[in-house]
Amino acid sequence: MAFTIIQPDDQVVSSEIVVSPAWSSNTFTLTNFYTSSAQESGSTGKFYLNVYQTASSSVDAITQFSIAFGNINGSGSRYFNQAVTSSAPTKDIYGQWRALILGDENSKFTFDYTSGSDSIAVISVARSCYKQSFNPGSLTLTLSDGVSTYISLTDNSQIQTSATFINSTQYYTLVSGSQGSVYSNSGTVSGSYGYVFPDLGTIILNPNALALPTSSGGINASWTLTSNTVEPSPFYNHNNRVLFKALTTGSSRTFSLQASEVLSSNYIFCRAKNAQNNYTSNPTIIDTDGNLIFNQLIYSPVTYITTVGLYNDSNELLAVAKLSKPLQKDFTKESLIRVKLDY
Repeated sequence: MAFTIIQPDDQVVSSEIVVSPAWSSNTFTLTNFYTSSAQESGSTGKFYLNVYQTASSSVDAITQFSIAFGNINGSGSRYFNQAVTSSAPTKDIYGQWRALILGDENSKFTFDYTSGSDSIAVISVARSCYKQSFNPGSLTLTLSDGVSTYISLTDNSQIQTSATFINSTQYYTLVSGSQGSVYSNSGTVSGSYGYVFPDLGTIILNPNALALPTSSGGINASWTLTSNTVEPSPFYNHNNRVLFKALTTGSSRTFSLQASEVLSSNYIFCRAKNAQNNYTSNPTIIDTDGNLIFNQLIYSPVTYITTVGLYNDSNELLAVAKLSKPLQKDFTKESLIRVKLDY
């Protein structure tokens, strides 16, 4: 084994953006949606519904995204404790996303509407699906009224002239369109359809816009803001099911999305000059007296490089690179081996 110190000019770092289908089935478009009755009837069903690409009982079932409904007052869900009226599932959902995005417990999501909205509907894509971020312009979200009308929504990244932020979180506005192609950027009388937060893997929909009649750009979404003393039927939050049905009914159901991530590669150039790495360290070439068994190795040594190990200053092995075939080395040859580390 021979060691060579890697110099600064022996390394270079390169980064590239890799775009891939978001869904675990390696498809760009998701058209089949499934939930778990066990999850719906359990305690988490009051907060959100997990959506799978196949039947939840299948061994291949993987959560693709979750849907949730939030209300600033907790409407649409029963108080956890009827004697304590400060918390309910929908209120917790609204507060969670308000704290994460708005950073102010007294603010509302406005959706480009002056009075703001007391309610939100949330689609949260699994991190394993969206990787690092949504790929801008790849989104197509089709929502149906369950009868014959549907709306197709996308982000406005392709027509937005400058980056927009809420606090430090970048977002795009959800508008009528498909895969970044905008049909209409005007929104509705109740504000925009929602916001897309690519780095959070989240779409926050405006329930007021979706509740509008189809003639006004909505889908007649029947949100239920019941008394906090009554448990909506069945066990899960009724409004989560409203959003799920809007996603899954009708022949035009579509949720298309691409994932985007930055992959950095560290290229390390390992050089074996003509006078280096020519003598083997294999102990089997030495007899019991310490003499070479093969005298020709004294003047015409030949070695075969098969492995490159990367060590730190403490002589700890950090990474190993294997060559596809042994590389012959002697005094008449110099070798340059490029090692690529992805992270």
